[in-house]
Amino acid sequence: MHPAGSSCPPDEEPLLAEEPSVNRYGQQKPSDRLHGAYIIFFLLGIGSLLPWNFFITAKHYWMYKLQNCSDQAGPAGRAASDLRDFFESYISIASTVPSVLCLIGNFLLVNRVPASVRILSSLFVMLAVFLVITVLVKVDTSTWTTQFFALTVGCVAVVSSASTIFTSSIFGLSSCFPMRNLQALISGQAMGGTISAIASIIDLAAAADVTDSALAYFLTADIFIVVCIMVYLLLPRLHYSRYYLSSPKGSPSLSAVPPDSSAEDEAEQGGARSASFLPRKVGAPPLRPILQKTALLGFCCFYVFFISIIIFPSLSSNIESVSKASGSPWSTKYFVPLTSFLLYNFADWCGRQITAWIQFPGPKSKLLPALVLLRTIFLPLFILSNYQPRAHVRTVVFNRDIYPVVFTVLLGLSNGYLGTLVMIYGPKIVPKELAEAAGVVMTFYVVLGLAVGSAFSVLVVHLV
Repeated sequence: MHPAGSSCPPDEEPLLAEEPSVNRYGQQKPSDRLHGAYIIFFLLGIGSLLPWNFFITAKHYWMYKLQNCSDQAGPAGRAASDLRDFFESYISIASTVPSVLCLIGNFLLVNRVPASVRILSSLFVMLAVFLVITVLVKVDTSTWTTQFFALTVGCVAVVSSASTIFTSSIFGLSSCFPMRNLQALISGQAMGGTISAIASIIDLAAAADVTDSALAYFLTADIFIVVCIMVYLLLPRLHYSRYYLSSPKGSPSLSAVPPDSSAEDEAEQGGARSASFLPRKVGAPPLRPILQKTALLGFCCFYVFFISIIIFPSLSSNIESVSKASGSPWSTKYFVPLTSFLLYNFADWCGRQITAWIQFPGPKSKLLPALVLLRTIFLPLFILSNYQPRAHVRTVVFNRDIYPVVFTVLLGLSNGYLGTLVMIYGPKIVPKELAEAAGVVMTFYVVLGLAVGSAFSVLVVHLV
């Protein structure tokens, strides 16, 4: 529901409004029984970003693996120290740069390869790589730390590429469902980060050994990927899903659907926007009209995630408690997992959930890009907190633990709220037959922002 003063697209209902129970032909629309489809999209949303979150949240494990050669002298020791100090930046680059290429490929394959093939194949690739990571937990890598780091970066690149294909494909698939399902998907993405952070803290508290903690941690990720495979296979079996995904014989092709037809009309006429489980029209979707329609929203989407990835996790996870010298478990063991990872992801999830009730400002409002640009202020706020180690910027202005906590909450809330708004606006402002492709394009803006932001994060960390 839009608050007073918000701007909706002309002659449109609120983006997340409940759709009528009867279509224009007087036919009864199926209800989402027991909220089955909503729950499935929520779980798929969790799974879409779970691999990335599990990689970055296991900071204690990666530092343990990379410190085994810390006492080496000469270039080897310096290289090991460099790997540890800038680990998050390297991981960010390895996870985002290949994703840009995968998104371009996925856009070209939207009409050539069914979404079911793209989604299932990417899930199985993620599962295979995570099984390798799980096995390596109990392998002694102290004699080949640099090679282990290279292997880890390679795994991150592969998992992130598969995750990108999965995310953009499932985002496009959701475009043929009511908007509440898209909101469930986006909300689930943030919950994936929250779950990974909670799992990390539980493992840290329950396991005395770092490798035992990491083993339980990565096994959790393995199990959840299997769950995603199962629920995705269940999705087309729901009567509610078949109503929006079906394409009866003799129905008009996607290109024959008039641009101003409603989502319900397309489903009723058999021209569902995502024939994800059926043959598709061959050929790449027209890119120019999508880019023209989504230019401003695309910039907003790019900049939201550009700022976020510079700060999280490269800067935020290296902010230490000002009372670390006390040696208390809070300041040494739990400060970063709680204040950086858990707090950020939970705030991000809350921001995404808010969009289910409030969608302000609207897609054409000048206030939207203004709020997005305003987030730039988070950079100096985090840099002037107790970031360690710092070689150039010596001054710590915000020298209380409450400051990074507040900054992290605001960063997460704004990322979740503004990022979700522009993502759900994107497919809504283009003609219906381009909605799925627009979803892929919006995902491209996200990954492009993450890729460029990752490169900048290395520069910012070195400057601090």
